[in-house]
Amino acid sequence: MYSTLERFLNYVTYDTQSTDEAAGVPSTPGQMVLAEVLAKELEQLGVQDVVVTENAYVTGSLPSNIADPAKRKKVPAIGFIAHLDTATEVTGKNVKPRVVKGYDGGDVILNEAEGQVLSPRDFPFLKDCVGKDLVVTDGNTLLGADNKAGIAEIMGALDYLVAHPEVEHGTVKVAFTPDEEVGHLAKLLDIEAFGADFAYTLDGGPLGELCYENFNAANATVEIRGRAVHPGKSKGLMLNAITLAQEFNALFPPAETPSTTENYEGYYHCMEMRGVVEHMTLKYLIRDHDAEKFEARKDFMRKAIRWMNEKYGEERFSLSMSDQYRNMREKLKERMDIVETAMDAMREIGVEPRIIPMRGGTDGAALSWRGLITPNLFAGGYNHHGRFEFIPVQSMEKATEMVLKILELYVRRSENA
Repeated sequence: MYSTLERFLNYVTYDTQSTDEAAGVPSTPGQMVLAEVLAKELEQLGVQDVVVTENAYVTGSLPSNIADPAKRKKVPAIGFIAHLDTATEVTGKNVKPRVVKGYDGGDVILNEAEGQVLSPRDFPFLKDCVGKDLVVTDGNTLLGADNKAGIAEIMGALDYLVAHPEVEHGTVKVAFTPDEEVGHLAKLLDIEAFGADFAYTLDGGPLGELCYENFNAANATVEIRGRAVHPGKSKGLMLNAITLAQEFNALFPPAETPSTTENYEGYYHCMEMRGVVEHMTLKYLIRDHDAEKFEARKDFMRKAIRWMNEKYGEERFSLSMSDQYRNMREKLKERMDIVETAMDAMREIGVEPRIIPMRGGTDGAALSWRGLITPNLFAGGYNHHGRFEFIPVQSMEKATEMVLKILELYVRRSENA
């Protein structure tokens, strides 16, 4: 019925893995390659004002087809947004997707030679996917459903609208953005030029997921300066930066890490520890939904640095810390009608909304704080950022149907406005 799956299977073959080691945007050339492909597809569909910026932002507009001028004015211009890049943890090069028809509830062999198995023993939620058609990897790469599923679902909806001009809709704005996975968060999207009254990102997880609140987020880099001395003559002299790093990291509560928290529980996450005896670099993520607790976590990080310097002297520990994004709930609470319409759309297509506090961030979080209210909707995938990533075809189709239903609801409600 929709072109969503066909498009998705094509998009994932493009290597768009981002990197946090690059200074420019996009951080990798593959993102621009896919951006140009998408721009061409949009133009072929008849989408207007298609632009690809030098930073690999793709935008376009499908004009309203509502004939009645008075009615057309009442229907908002709605944006739909997804990101081009894939995560940094597992390679996105040479992705080879495979569709497992009618999943039977057992093990799915991804790569027999490497012993890579997608199993309900490891991922119990596979039981929710029995009978569905699953798109999986070959066990060597991630899949890229985060967020190429979102791109395909939006493109599938546009394709449907163009093929069915009898379906009334308001103006549809689309944007595909780079480097979301490395914290760029659509900083270069010109909101005024984009022209949407509000928007939705399709960057969520399984069927029905809807997020209008997310973490407050900061990152921190700790530099530790040690002192190297020949280990045979080092008593009372050597300061091993590796040992100091271990001591510093042990100051943080072990029950407040990503693997020990859920829902609204915040955490500290040491994501990198690198160096030698003379110098170590530690990188941390700091997360909490609650603004006051978030500030307290940053204060704890500063206190830990001061304590270690007081213990070892000479300013051996230094800290660089910056905010990344904030909880979009503070902005959306004044426009919950946008969230409620998405929930209504889900219910009308037979999907029960599952409101969850996002344990991360999206382009929509940053955009909401910049003035473009943008809650996050499901794209349908599971196990993002790894080789066991998969997505049910039926969930992708429902996401496309959800986009169409949201547009329909705003047209329908304009008749009663």
